Amino acid sequence: MQTRSTPLAVLVVDDEPAVREVLALRIGGWGHEVTTVADATEAERAVDRSRPDLVLSDVVLPGSSGLELLRRLKRRNESLPVVMITAHGNVDAAVQAMKSGATDYITKPLDYVSLRALLDAVSEDLRLRSENRALDATIDGSIGPGGLVGESRAMRELGRLIELLASSDASALITGESGTGKEVVARTVHLLSSRRQRPFVAVNTAAIPEGLIESELFGHEQGAFTGATRARAGCFEMAHGGTLFLDEITEMPLAFQPKLLRILEEGRTRRLGGGREVTFDVRVLAATNRSPADTVRNGSLREDLFYRLNVFEIALPPLRERTDDIPLLTRHFVREFARKHQLDVEGVRDSVRERLITHSWPGNVRELRNVVERAMIVARSGWIETRHLPPYLQALRAGGEPTIRLPTDTTLAQAERLLILQTLERLDHNKAAAARQLGLDVKTIRNKLRQYGLG
Repeated sequence: MQTRSTPLAVLVVDDEPAVREVLALRIGGWGHEVTTVADATEAERAVDRSRPDLVLSDVVLPGSSGLELLRRLKRRNESLPVVMITAHGNVDAAVQAMKSGATDYITKPLDYVSLRALLDAVSEDLRLRSENRALDATIDGSIGPGGLVGESRAMRELGRLIELLASSDASALITGESGTGKEVVARTVHLLSSRRQRPFVAVNTAAIPEGLIESELFGHEQGAFTGATRARAGCFEMAHGGTLFLDEITEMPLAFQPKLLRILEEGRTRRLGGGREVTFDVRVLAATNRSPADTVRNGSLREDLFYRLNVFEIALPPLRERTDDIPLLTRHFVREFARKHQLDVEGVRDSVRERLITHSWPGNVRELRNVVERAMIVARSGWIETRHLPPYLQALRAGGEPTIRLPTDTTLAQAERLLILQTLERLDHNKAAAARQLGLDVKTIRNKLRQYGLG
């Protein structure tokens, strides 16, 4: 991808008139604005007056040296790029300049190809910083109470639906692929609703063993079953007055679903081992990464429970259908992880942004978030380059999809193993998402992992 150039305001500091004239002609011919001065005192006045984007200074100057000028300029503005010109072979001066904060150095006689490349790099950094400031302003102006980020048409429509749902007290079913942010949407609905001052309780029903789900949701009294050493309130009691979010509702055991429906209809429950009914006032939001209609047809979700929950439906778009939001989301995650990990990462290069936009994101926003966090930890500072991305994104071909290269003597079983493991790595080891992408069921994925000694 061709880099867009941003003209620079360049200050040249050199006591030789001929050098100043040549540099002004060369740099001006490349499309930049050039100011020239002869010494450090004039240079400081010029910096205060015109605020250049880059200072190009000789090390040897009359009066104060170029190195002393560098230190003073850095005390004024740590982020001002300063490039030093040193005599050929003067390694000590170059090392001292870099230690004092110089962006780079060039040697005499000047290599104008290298100088232009250096100016292009500073120009690109300037443009990227300007774009980041614009993204920051958009994020700060649009991010909602639940942390939703996006300006695409799909996200604007999603915001409208969230506001409508939050203004009512209806139950709702939130649908979308894994990683699209269903819990974020549920929290946003809660924070915008009249229940915002009361608890928000989230439960992943797929993660609760079948024998414990009734205790988890309804609570139990001491001694109700082996191991119940003390009484415990269930999620309905804990969410009283607020919102209960039931994630992966279609994975709930079928035998338990009539009990849940009865509790939702009656608005009261009884703890396991208890004799007293407890009334509750809870707004229920449920979510699934599967098609609700399909789960009703195949019998994994009761039709009556589906209609009780699906008073209002919100369908979240996958990330591949809102690629316009990827730069905004990427910037949001860069800011988040810079604070979390105390990193000095400025943002992503154009080449990285291009790869992020063209990737299909089977793991959706969760996958993008993980990719950005990993890249920042690898980069530590400066800009995220392609080499900082996970291997499967570095391997993207022009069409945007990762490739897997196999030796010619690879067996079918070996190829299958590699495909399954790389798909799991790309999807943050989400077995359900990997199974969907590969056209398998989750049980097959688990069996294969056990065969590989990884189960």
